[in-house]
Amino acid sequence: QVRLVESGGGLVQAGGSLRLSCVVSGGIFRIETMAWYRQAPGKQRELVGYITGGGSTTYADSVKGRFTISRDNAKNTVYLQMNSLKPEDTGVYYCKPVIGNHAWGQGTQVTVSS
Repeated sequence: QVRLVESGGGLVQAGGSLRLSCVVSGGIFRIETMAWYRQAPGKQRELVGYITGGGSTTYADSVKGRFTISRDNAKNTVYLQMNSLKPEDTGVYYCKPVIGNHAWGQGTQVTVSS
């Protein structure tokens, strides 16, 4: 069973940056395609982007050019670097393998003030 622990969220002013981390235990991390999702208050969870085992990345249009996903297979960790943050980026951020029926982690709260 994969266990996911997200961290790094916080309160930041618009235009600021945050770096989120997600430590993954269980599974075979190095080959997993890992995704970041977010859920804003009162909205459905949405895909932010994902990174394949080989390091290729894909992003939602809303974050393209501002967010960067990376991974460190030696640390079983995936990162989400968020720059030029906007108030609409506020929400709880989660990571999860794309494939498989895994439980969600607790997420990490990101709040961007205007």
